[in-house]
Amino acid sequence: MAVPLEDAVAALSTFSLEDDQPDVQGLSVILSTGRCATQSPIGGYEDVPAYRLSLMEDTKSINQLNVLVQEGKEMAAVLYTYRSCVKALPQLPDSLKQSQADLYFETYQVLDLEISRLREIQRWQASAASKLAVDMQRFSRPERLINGPTITHMWSMLKLLDVLLELDHLKNAKASIPNDFSWYKRTFTQVSSQWQDTDSMREELDDLQIFLSTRWAILLNIQVELFRVNNIEDILQMLIIFCIESLETVSALLFSERHALLRVLPVLVVLATSSEKEGDTIFKKIKITRLINIFKRDPVIPAFPDLHLAPATMLKELSSYFQRFSSHSRLISLPAPHEIGPREALEYQRHYSVLHHIGMIRSEHDDFALRFAAAKNQLLLLKSSQGIDLERNREVKCNMYGIVVEGFQILSRWIGHVWEQCAWKFSRPSKDSIPLDPDDRSANVSDYEKVVRCNYSYEERRAMVELTSYIKGIGAMMQKSDTVIADALWEAIHAEVQDFVQNKLAIMLRTTFKKKKDLSRILSDMRTIAADWMANTIRPETHQNASRRGGDDNNGVSFQPRPVAPTAAQVHCLQFLIHELVSGDNPKKTGGLFKNNDIEIPLKDMRELEIFFHKLTFFTHILDYSATIVNLTDLGFLWFREFYLETSRVIQFPIECSLPWMLVDQIIESQDAGLLESLLMPFDIYNDSAQHALHVLKQRFLYDEIEAEVDLCFDQLVFKLSENIFAYYKSRAASKLLDPAFLFASDNADKYDVTPRRYDALFKMRRVKLLGRSIDLRYLIGQRMNKIFRENIDILFERFESQDICAVVELQQLFDVLRLTYQLLKEYLTMDPFRVMLNEMSENISLVSFSGRLASQIFAEMQNDFLLNFIFCNTTQRYIRSSKVCQRPIQRPPIPHAKSSFYCGSSELNMAYQAFAQLYSKFFGLPHMHAIVKLLGSRSLPWLVRALLDLLAHKITSLVPNVTELQESLPKSMGLLSFDGGVAGCLKVIQEQITWVSSYQRKGEVLHCLKEIGTMVSCMSLLDTVLREVETTQFMQIAPWLGILPGKDGQAQQILAEDGNSPVISLFKSATNAVISLPDCLSPSSFLTMCKQAEAADSFYASSIQTGSVLDYTLAFMSASLDTVRGKWDPSPKTGFIDITSSREFSRIYSGLQFMFCGEPIEESISNQQQFGDSVAWGGCTITYLLGQQLHFELFDFVYQMLNIAESESVTTAYPTMLERSKQVHYGQDLDMFLENAKKARRLNNHVFSMLKARCPLEDKMACAIKQSGAPVLRMKYSNTLSAFETLPQKARFMDPLSKEHSKLSTP
Repeated sequence: MAVPLEDAVAALSTFSLEDDQPDVQGLSVILSTGRCATQSPIGGYEDVPAYRLSLMEDTKSINQLNVLVQEGKEMAAVLYTYRSCVKALPQLPDSLKQSQADLYFETYQVLDLEISRLREIQRWQASAASKLAVDMQRFSRPERLINGPTITHMWSMLKLLDVLLELDHLKNAKASIPNDFSWYKRTFTQVSSQWQDTDSMREELDDLQIFLSTRWAILLNIQVELFRVNNIEDILQMLIIFCIESLETVSALLFSERHALLRVLPVLVVLATSSEKEGDTIFKKIKITRLINIFKRDPVIPAFPDLHLAPATMLKELSSYFQRFSSHSRLISLPAPHEIGPREALEYQRHYSVLHHIGMIRSEHDDFALRFAAAKNQLLLLKSSQGIDLERNREVKCNMYGIVVEGFQILSRWIGHVWEQCAWKFSRPSKDSIPLDPDDRSANVSDYEKVVRCNYSYEERRAMVELTSYIKGIGAMMQKSDTVIADALWEAIHAEVQDFVQNKLAIMLRTTFKKKKDLSRILSDMRTIAADWMANTIRPETHQNASRRGGDDNNGVSFQPRPVAPTAAQVHCLQFLIHELVSGDNPKKTGGLFKNNDIEIPLKDMRELEIFFHKLTFFTHILDYSATIVNLTDLGFLWFREFYLETSRVIQFPIECSLPWMLVDQIIESQDAGLLESLLMPFDIYNDSAQHALHVLKQRFLYDEIEAEVDLCFDQLVFKLSENIFAYYKSRAASKLLDPAFLFASDNADKYDVTPRRYDALFKMRRVKLLGRSIDLRYLIGQRMNKIFRENIDILFERFESQDICAVVELQQLFDVLRLTYQLLKEYLTMDPFRVMLNEMSENISLVSFSGRLASQIFAEMQNDFLLNFIFCNTTQRYIRSSKVCQRPIQRPPIPHAKSSFYCGSSELNMAYQAFAQLYSKFFGLPHMHAIVKLLGSRSLPWLVRALLDLLAHKITSLVPNVTELQESLPKSMGLLSFDGGVAGCLKVIQEQITWVSSYQRKGEVLHCLKEIGTMVSCMSLLDTVLREVETTQFMQIAPWLGILPGKDGQAQQILAEDGNSPVISLFKSATNAVISLPDCLSPSSFLTMCKQAEAADSFYASSIQTGSVLDYTLAFMSASLDTVRGKWDPSPKTGFIDITSSREFSRIYSGLQFMFCGEPIEESISNQQQFGDSVAWGGCTITYLLGQQLHFELFDFVYQMLNIAESESVTTAYPTMLERSKQVHYGQDLDMFLENAKKARRLNNHVFSMLKARCPLEDKMACAIKQSGAPVLRMKYSNTLSAFETLPQKARFMDPLSKEHSKLSTP
């Protein structure tokens, strides 16, 4: 069934094609090959003959002049874009001199094409000057004094004269043109020697050479053509008066019109003074002070993007070519731009500088934007309302029209400021020029750099960015409202015209012009041309009868508004008739067109005529709405630099010298939050310049250069913008993670705050219009962010690799900051997952890869530095670097240099975090272990544990030869110490008995090996503590979902739901059943899938509650490793009794080593404690315990026996209290130090043994004991507990069962 058209349209109207992309770009001109946006769709004057006025000849001349103007602009484009061809010509080497004739011929063919264009320009300017003179001659005849040139005609004359002036100025400025011509003439001489009849060609070349080499040749030719006309001074004076009045009254709407008047005025003055008759002067009718004021007010006039004209300079130069003008010293003595004094230059600087006007411009922008939006809203409300009266309708639409005219005037004034500032900068190069590379002081600074890069201060660039944004923003706002306000503008113009011709002219006909038939005829013609009688109910005959009756009906005629605007021909005819009406028989009035009243028109009527006359000049621009906006917002001239490319003799300037990129870079580098949303506005300059290059200059090579620069600049934009965005969000993340206690204690905590910046608008830019392309800026920033994050991760890894393992806390803090930065940016950008980037940079991508870059570095640091050079303090549970100098220095790469954004974003935050890192840089403890667990995660941490255990097994294996040597050196008999000898005697006895230790040369290596073993065991204890904290936290989070609650006896118990499931399964099932039971449930399968996922989650988390212990696993692995040497280190006594005197157990070896450890230092420069720390006790006691020799060790240890004897002596003394006894018993300094070390060693051993008993009880292990009398005690069994041997993992897995063969290692 077909859908009705009305319903389809109504359905389409409900769709919204808008998105959330903000307006942070200008009009975004799309390049095309069709009609240019600046080409007016308003037609010509084809319908003028229909009005039967004396305008046929005048209109024909205007059309001819307009054609010449368009041709002249094309000629000017050829001259402006002309580049030297000679520079590109190859130079023949000496070996190919015989081919020089061929080279000349090829060169001639290349240059002839360019020179032919110059010939065409020469012919055209001669023809244009002749036609201009002929056109002016028509208005010098007596019969044309009354019907003088219309305003449109005068504008056409002035525009043609302006084009001729621009051509002359370009010809004078382009040095490459005469250079190429001289080369062309030289090649012509070589080539034409073989030709015949070349005289005519030589004459043309001579004429062209004279034309190119003569300054102001075109103006001189114009003077020659004008001197052939009689009374030419009259029309010249009329044009001068018109220029002066237009400049003084600011009646020109477009900035280009004002600049054209300023350019041609000096030329008109020179031509007029040169055509003066004897005894006559133009300054009798034109005050010279008015000219001087205009020339002084605007000493620099824009001509081309990088070329300017100075009226004073022009007058001085032309005085040498026009003799009569040289007598006007007041005009010639005007100072040129480079002759202006410092004080006047400062005043002109303020006048031309945008920075001086930016405050007023800012207020104008805000006020206009508000009023335009309000008027647009009123217009929309009017369209949606019904029953609105005509007065209200006209009021709203006329208000819209007035605001649009004001907007055009504001845009014209603003862009005129930009043109004039650029012209002033080009006329005043910077004197303090710094090379592009500050380090290279010998580098030359080009002229273009002096007038652009070095000539704009920071504040001026900021003002330029702001003004560019205002121009593009207002233009875009008005352009997007085109379809909304178009009818309103046409109705307003229709109402203005009809009110004037039907009401005001009717009143004038009845009053002022009642008895003046000639003037009444003009008014009647105006009414006939423009009156829309179809819009009102009163016929024209009624008005005629009323005028004949002399009625005084001043109520006016009411007419229906119609969106029917006058044509260009109607506007032209109305201007002509008003001009003819006001000027009478004297079109050259000195006071201006509406100033003197020779025909006695009342001031009120004259004022009405003047207002309507000026409105007519605006009508064509309003009707040509889009083209006017494009013209008023075209900033493409800021890129062009053709003149300076020629003078600097370079192919192109770097982008640092390009003003559009300077503005973009200004926004990026200044990091001004107020300018961020204007970041893309300067890129509209490239759009404008590309449009101008293709459609106005019509040069493809210019577009290619613009495109190449845009590509480079946009890459730089994405690069710099991404860096700034990353630094900003990095600073935000670092500021959020900063310790509140630190901020509270800081004297200046505000410096750690991050000023908000509005990057949100840029993150939404999915369609940036640039040179006809649509670019996804958000996607490009996301791509760049992926690279930055990878670079940052790599830098952090390199920084950690250049430091010891204590820097792992700093690494973890930096990764926390980086991870939060990623989370903040992830809200706006599409980036790779952080874990993927981390694994990629950690070289841990493979599914079977567990030893990433970070885990390998941590293990390497532990193996090469931590185990060797760090000592353990059992009291603080920390490892500190030993004061002993490393015998084997660690070779590490230097700390990489990186930007502050790769750390914490800003220098202040970097210093704060470095201060935190310094607190953890001198030790290794629980914070470092927490950092390792968090960094490695469950993927790489098991590999690190297994690697350390393999190293532990290797250390045990390496200890075997030393222990064997010590066992072999043991004396045959070593009995228990007698209490009779006292402490000193027993010490001497022991020292005699353990000469096997003291004389052993490698006892330091044995202690060092035990230290490394103890360090690994204590390190695993710390790791186990950290993992238990993490597991407890996870358990507290998942326990409620699994129904696990604490029981009465303190043990956890699981409470299930009525259906026998955990709370999470029960919750999802009940919710699924409730949703599925609804009749409008569309997708029950998705809810069933969620139930299955809940069951899987329950199973997964329930199994993860019961996890093993790393320390238990370590002790089990170590016990399994000791089984290979158990027969040697724990030999069974032959008699079945404890072998007291001739024992070869490991406990006896460690007992001797411990006695030496408590005694004199092994190395004189450092004590044993400072050299080895508490790790020796951890290693020795752990091996002793796992070998089942703890009781033997505690019974027969030499240190323990010495302490027992010392305690026995202290008890037998007669001192009253134990405190006093401890204070009074002294054995000498060395002995007291030994006893103090022995007490510390016993306390440390007790701590280690108690920890080992709690974590790894020796179940099913048989132990022997003896009574104090020495009698053996029956073997006894420890109670059975869960053994770590039953869950001993394989090498590549964590907490998985080993094979049965490995589990058998636990049995004795």
